[in-house]
Amino acid sequence: DDGEGTLLQRIRTLRPSLPIAVALDLHTNLTAAMVENCTVLAGYKTYPHVDIRATGLRAGRMLLRVLRGEINPKMAWGWLPMLAHTLRMASAEQPMKGLIEQADRLERDGLLDVSVFGGFPMVDIPRPGFSAVAVADGDAAAARNAVDAILDAAWARRADFVYRSEQLAQSVARAKQMTEGPVLLIDHADNCASGGTQDTMAVLAEVLRQGLRDVAVFAICDPWAVGRMIEAGVGNTLTLKLGGKVDMPTIGRKGEPLEVTGRVRAITDGDFLVTGPMMTGTRASLGRAAVLALDGLDIVVCERHHEPWDLGCFRSVGIEPTARRYLLLKSRIHYRAGFQPIAKAIVECDGVGVTSSDYGLFKFTRLERPAYPLDQNATRH
Repeated sequence: DDGEGTLLQRIRTLRPSLPIAVALDLHTNLTAAMVENCTVLAGYKTYPHVDIRATGLRAGRMLLRVLRGEINPKMAWGWLPMLAHTLRMASAEQPMKGLIEQADRLERDGLLDVSVFGGFPMVDIPRPGFSAVAVADGDAAAARNAVDAILDAAWARRADFVYRSEQLAQSVARAKQMTEGPVLLIDHADNCASGGTQDTMAVLAEVLRQGLRDVAVFAICDPWAVGRMIEAGVGNTLTLKLGGKVDMPTIGRKGEPLEVTGRVRAITDGDFLVTGPMMTGTRASLGRAAVLALDGLDIVVCERHHEPWDLGCFRSVGIEPTARRYLLLKSRIHYRAGFQPIAKAIVECDGVGVTSSDYGLFKFTRLERPAYPLDQNATRH
C-alpha cells in the first residue's frame, strides 16, 4: 500500500540519524510513514510536471542546509478524505492554482517549504486523497498552522475538484464545428501514465463515425498490430483489428478491437529525444512504431506505452502536429506541457478506460468512508 513509506522506514531502522530528503509527485498519496521517516520533504508544484528537477533541488538544498547546521527542520502534514479528480488538478487552473499560490505565499512568509498533493484517487487503499506538508525552521506550530490553512482552503473548494463530463458523441460533435486547428481531442479515460491500457478504441471510433478529417492520433499501444504493419511494409495496405487487446476487469470491460483498413505510412524504431518542457533531454522509447494512414486520419501505433507530452511523439514518425486540424491524444493533463502552446482549442472526450473520472465504475473495498465526493456527508476531520 505504501512503498515509499516502507522504504523510508527500513532506511530509518538501519540508520536512525541519517538525514534524508524526499521529493514526491503532486499525485502522491501522502502517509505518516513518509513524513515521519525523513528529514525534509518537497513535492512537485506543477501539473503537468515541468518542475521535476526543480523539486529535487528544493529538497536537496534543504538537506544541505541541515548538514551544515543552518536549519532545524520541523514538519507537519495533514490529509483530507477527498478524492479530487485528476482532471481538476491542473496547476495553472483553479482550484489547484490558488492552493499552490497560497503555499508559495507561506514560503515567502518564512517557511522552508510548503507542498500541496492532489493525491491519486484510483487506488483501493484505506487513505488515498488530498494532503499537504509544511517544513519550518524549528517552529512546529508554524508548520502545523500552514498545513491547516491549506487543507481548510482545499476543503472549502472541494466541489471544484469534481470533474463533470460530457457525453462522448456531444464532445466530438462540438469539436467537428471548430474550423481552426489544431484542436486537441483528449481521450482521458485511457491514459497510460495513470494505468490505462492505451488501447481502448471508443473515442477513435466516434471520431471515425462522425467523419472528422485531418486527424492525427497518438497513440494506440498494440504490439501485434505493429508487427503486422511491419510485415506489410511501408506503402502497402492492410486490414487489421486495432487495439482492444487488453481486458479491464476492474471496470467490467473486455477489450474491443476496431477493424480498420489503411496504408502503412511510416515505420520507425520509436526512439526520440524529448525537447519540450517536461522530462527535457530524456530519451523516449515507444518500442517499434508505425503510422497507419486511413482516409483523412493518421494513427500512430506503438509497442510500448507512452503518454503524449512532447511534440516529438508525432514528429519522430513524420507527422507535423502544428499542421493538423485535430490531434487525438490519450492523456489527462500532461499533454499540456508540449501541446497546449500549439492548440487552438481543447475538447475533453469521455471514452472508455480504467482512468475514467467516473468513480462509479470502481469498487472501493478498502477505502475509509465517508470520502468526498463518493459520500456527500464526508467531513473535514
